[in-house]
Amino acid sequence: MTTQIKQSLRDSKQTRWTALVLLASAMFFSYIFMDILSPVKSMLESTRGWDPVSYGNYAGSETFLNVFVFFLIFAGIILDKMGVRFTAILSGIVMLVGASINWYAVTEMFTGSGLELWFSNNLNLPHPDNAAWNVTPFFKGMPASAKLSAVGFMIFGCGVEMAGITVSRGIVKWFKGKEMALAMGSEMALARIGVASVMILSPWVANLFGKPDVSRSVAFGVILLMIALIMFIVYFFLDKKLDAQTGEEEEKDEPFKISDIGAILTSRGFWVVALLCVLYYSAIFPFQKYAVNMLQCNLGFSEETSGTIFAVFPLLAAAITPFLGNYIDKRGKAATMLIFGSLLLIICHLTFALVLPHFKPEAGEVPVVGTIIALVTILVLGASFSLVPASLWPSVPKLVDNKVIGSAYALIFWIQNIGLWLFPMLIGRILKSSNPDVVKALSEGSITPEIASVSYDYTNPLLMLACLGVAALLLALYLKVVDKKKGYGLEKPNVQK
Repeated sequence: MTTQIKQSLRDSKQTRWTALVLLASAMFFSYIFMDILSPVKSMLESTRGWDPVSYGNYAGSETFLNVFVFFLIFAGIILDKMGVRFTAILSGIVMLVGASINWYAVTEMFTGSGLELWFSNNLNLPHPDNAAWNVTPFFKGMPASAKLSAVGFMIFGCGVEMAGITVSRGIVKWFKGKEMALAMGSEMALARIGVASVMILSPWVANLFGKPDVSRSVAFGVILLMIALIMFIVYFFLDKKLDAQTGEEEEKDEPFKISDIGAILTSRGFWVVALLCVLYYSAIFPFQKYAVNMLQCNLGFSEETSGTIFAVFPLLAAAITPFLGNYIDKRGKAATMLIFGSLLLIICHLTFALVLPHFKPEAGEVPVVGTIIALVTILVLGASFSLVPASLWPSVPKLVDNKVIGSAYALIFWIQNIGLWLFPMLIGRILKSSNPDVVKALSEGSITPEIASVSYDYTNPLLMLACLGVAALLLALYLKVVDKKKGYGLEKPNVQK
């Protein structure tokens, strides 16, 4: 007598990859909005009066509520209790609301409005250089548009980080015991294509119709987030069909208990991965928000050209990550890849800091050598950005119990968000303090905001990011030792035979 094994939707390769496409597409659009203003930083300074500190505080505001109100922790609890479907749609709505506020803040409608007057007269906290306790994005002298943009970006940040842990949980649900690292690598690859797209599209959209306007870029991002919400809604019905077929009730598995978090926090492997995550990503994502302007300052190119050059970074990461994920699925070696990825990160930031400035062109010259060095370094950085995420995220299910994966991802993202809040602001402050001549000339009126925005020396901020890479490398080496002692299986394949 033979026993017939019932096949579920997740056993259908076509269906589980359809679920992945829906989740990954939504993250693709959210990643576009996350960096929608990064390629037009110089335009924000010249048309909206955002100096490096104002821009840095705006950039860091994305994770402010996640860090200081512990929203990501609550998001993990919501995910564990309510399931992927509910949390996905909730995150899509929150992202759209925050993005809409962000858009309004940089429009002409906001300029001269009563709301602009209110923001000009309020939230005037001491400048962070003079008051270490001011961890908020707001300070006296910050443009009203930057303040309201920061409010919108805070709300968007809650939604996008909630979406991140939800998508990770959804991939685990559909791909556990199958090609999970390939699935996660493919999702991250599409997200990287989103970053590449925005580096090219945002300056182009902002410069449409002759007059530069950053609000057009943000409006474009808002429309894409509407599409992302539709993707989550379609996923809702597909996931619901899976649960109906298998009899799973994700949101009713086991009630959340505080002791679950305690169990996660007592894992040495979890802490090493979490700290490695915050160090590595703090050297990547904040850099993305300044990279186009860094290339403008070093190579003398326009926003469009600099954005196109930097776009090869996420594009290479997108091309390589799925293959690395597939390799980890079949061969393993995740901990080893973390080591190589961290090493490449150090080399790249040191090259940007110490080598590229020596090839800054004179007026009228084309920076051929500098462009080649920048392109090669960006390509190597893209390889690093493939090695680390492709090996990092599929390792988490090996470190914690399945029923608290949502909380584990939330804790890692929360710790990561501390770095993503802190380091954009630090880069902005270091950039301003490292360029007193530019700041003085701008205040005296001897140079225009347009010239000031492309005259910064980025050496010191880049050296700081290289130091983060060194710390990440040391942790990656330690993780390999811990894995060998504890037997987490990080060096083993994910696919179960």
